[in-house]
Parts: sequence; structure tokens; C-alpha cells
Amino acid sequence: MLSKNNYEGRFQVSVHSLDELVPNNHLVRKIENAIDFSFIYDLVRDKYSAETGRPSVDPVVLIKIVLIQYLFGIRSMRQTIREIETNVAYRWFLGYDFTQPIPHFTTFGKNYVRRFRDTDVFESIFARVLEEAVEHGFVEPDVLFIDATHVKANANKNKHMKTLVQEQSKKYQEQLEEEINEDRIKHGKKPLGKKPEPALKEVKVSTTDPESGLFVKGEKERVFAYTFHTACDRNGFVLGAKVTPGNVHDSQVFEEVLELVKKPFGRPIAVAVDAGYKTPYISKLLIDDGIRPVMPYTRPHTKDGFFKKYDYVYDEHYDAYICPNNEFLTYGLTNRDGYQMYKSNPEKCRTCSFLNQCTESKDFTKQVSRHIWADYLEEADHLRHTEQNKRIYSQRKETIERVFADMKEKHGMRWTTLRGLRKVSMQAMLVYACMNLKKLATWLWKSGGSKRRVAAFLYLIALKQDKLLSSVPEQRSLSAI
Repeated sequence: MLSKNNYEGRFQVSVHSLDELVPNNHLVRKIENAIDFSFIYDLVRDKYSAETGRPSVDPVVLIKIVLIQYLFGIRSMRQTIREIETNVAYRWFLGYDFTQPIPHFTTFGKNYVRRFRDTDVFESIFARVLEEAVEHGFVEPDVLFIDATHVKANANKNKHMKTLVQEQSKKYQEQLEEEINEDRIKHGKKPLGKKPEPALKEVKVSTTDPESGLFVKGEKERVFAYTFHTACDRNGFVLGAKVTPGNVHDSQVFEEVLELVKKPFGRPIAVAVDAGYKTPYISKLLIDDGIRPVMPYTRPHTKDGFFKKYDYVYDEHYDAYICPNNEFLTYGLTNRDGYQMYKSNPEKCRTCSFLNQCTESKDFTKQVSRHIWADYLEEADHLRHTEQNKRIYSQRKETIERVFADMKEKHGMRWTTLRGLRKVSMQAMLVYACMNLKKLATWLWKSGGSKRRVAAFLYLIALKQDKLLSSVPEQRSLSAI
């Protein structure tokens, strides 16, 4: 039977409390149950006057408004305030009744400029949420997954100027130069002099947001962006993050992100990264620290029809490479980048039947390079074939890649609406705090909150991820690795 609504409900007067109207399984209820937000008062106490001035907006309410924006992926603070005005659950979360006016959308921006800028308030909020997850046993920092993703900056890619900047020197440059000279002396070569000042290079700088960096992806996509360098555990909890301009390579920030996580959690047993981090220095850094490197296979960049680099076998005893025709490529020199250059005998190559598959050199000389830290990279490649590395690397799609996917799809971070490195860093920490908080609240709600039920819940997760059958060994020595 067809029925029609008379819309009398629009004018019906009813007496209800906000608490009655918010569903028991709503996310804001789970979050309120998971963490006590009163810790925020201690974080901001010195930012407010105890005696003078007008009464402020409650700082907990102020932070909760921003959490609502990032928890539910609302694009702007203006839209967030509009949503709060009409959403019963959001009002309940803030502790505001039906008629209480919501703060103006500029309130948080003004408070950020006057009180929170250049402080560690947002890092402290992130740390407090993570601490709660650790106390409940949800965080497993024995294996780290580190990666980076680009977030488009709030800047027009067509508005820029060209400027000259110095190329960034590598952080490990001094150590590398020292070992290069040791290697040259060992081979009877003169040590290199002090490296000249980094060369100048021309870069495009945005006139809208000068602190962003031009990110080039392929031939078509060129945008100004920021890079979110992030580390998470095997359960997807974000453990640390650092924001840089979009033109900073992932591998340059790896050590900072690793140290950021090691400080509170200690040294992990293994670190899983993608091909962008597969460098001699990172391999050396991890292995020297007793950490198992988990790295992927990378295809050799060789022309079709030519021998691959692995076709030339390095003989450690003779310190030479052996080509597919069983001839030696002998040591020539070690360059400033740390690569040992091995050259063939052109007289033998000239008449070699494999010449067309070996080199296009006009002087019939084949050169093969080998980094002075190549042993570490080869060890990382050897570990790639172990079942443990295969298992850990396969979890990247469920951990760090999912973190980035959720951050962009569910929490509004495909591009940033803010400008400046400090503001974008603040936004990153709040977004990651929200993601951790959402996971913490949901898991606590599913487990019922009691220690016994939490333990049972974690046991089910472990079974699901097959951890009980593939536990990581406790030994951390290089021989165990």
C-alpha cells in the first residue's frame, strides 16, 4: 500500500538528551571510551593566562574540532563547523547541547598562530595516542615498515620562479670520503683531496608556497608537493613521521625516520622498505646496527640484448670481475661517489665473440662499477630469498601502503589546504594521531576493553596474520641475520 509522509515530524516537540540520540556503536563513542582527553590541559597550560583576558574556548574542545575534521575526512575547517552544527554525534563528542553555539571556523587558525605555532603540542598529542595503543598491547614495533608518499601542496604549479640552490651533500659524506681514501691507498692510489663545495643547480620554487618542492612523476605529472616519510608497525599503527618538501628523495630521510622510532621503541629486528631505499648506505646502516634489511628485487637497467651486471662475477680473492668469456676486468680507480671501476683489456675485447653483447664502447673497453659498500647490498639481496623476508615484505600492502591509502581516501589528505612546512607537519601529525586513535578505539570496542578480552582479540589477530607460525627470532647478531 502506498503511503505518504505528512512531514509533521518536522514540528514535533520532543524531549531527548543528546546521549539518547547517538548510536552506541558510533565512532565518537568508541573514541571517548578509548582515551581521556584531559591530558591536553597539561600540554597547553603555559599557553594561556591564568588571570587575565576573556574566557577562552576550552582547549579540549578546540582539539576535538580538528580531530573531527581529520577523523571524518572533512575538507575544510569552515565545512567542519557546519557539520558540527547539524550533527548530533559531533555535538555529543564536544559536550555541546542542541542550542549552544559552535566556535567560529577561524578560532583554531587564530589559536594556532597565537599559541600553538612552533610548539610540540601536536607531536605530543600523537605520542599520547600512541602511548595508549602501546599500553593495550596493540603496537608491535619489532618489525618496521618505512615508506614515503607525496601530498599535493596548496600551490598553483604554473606559478613559480627559477632560482639557484646548492645541491644537498649526503649526511654520510665524511664517512664515505674516509673509506674511499682508505680504499684508494689500499690499491696504491693517491687519496682524493677535500671535496669542493656542492655545485649550484637551478630549481623551480613555487611563489604560492615556497616551502613545497616540485615533484616530478613520469613525463606528464609535475606538481608542487610535500613528502610524508612514515614508519608503521605490522598492525598498521603509525610510529613516526617526518614531512619534507616534495623534491627530497625518500632515502635521504630514512635515517631520521628510523632514529625517530628507535628513540621510544628501541631497535627493531627488521625493517621493510621499497626499491627507493635499496642503496649501499641504507643496507650498511641496517646491517651494522644488527637490523635485518627487507628489500625487494630490482631489475637491472641494461639495454636489451646486452649482458646484465650479474653476468660479470666478482672474484674477491683477485679483486677483479670475470666476464662471460672468462676474462678479467681489473681495478682502475675509486671515484668520489664511492664506486670502484673495473676495466677490461681492450686488446682481448676487440676480438671477442661476445663484444656486441658486452659493450658499445668505441675503444673496446668494458667497465663495471662496484660500490665500496656493495657487500652490504649483496647481503640484503641474499636475505631477499629467505622465507622470513618474503613473509615480511608481503605485509607491506597490508601495513604502510594501507596507511597511505586510508590517509588519502578516508582522511582528506590527497592534497593539503595549508601552506608552509610547519603547518603541513602539524596537519600530518594530527592526521596520523586520528588514524591511530580510530584503530585504537575500534580495537578496544571489539575486544570489550578488559585485559583478558584484549589478549584474546590480539591472539585472533595473530592467528589471522599467521604470526604464531612465523615468529621473528629474538637473536639480533649479524650471524643470526
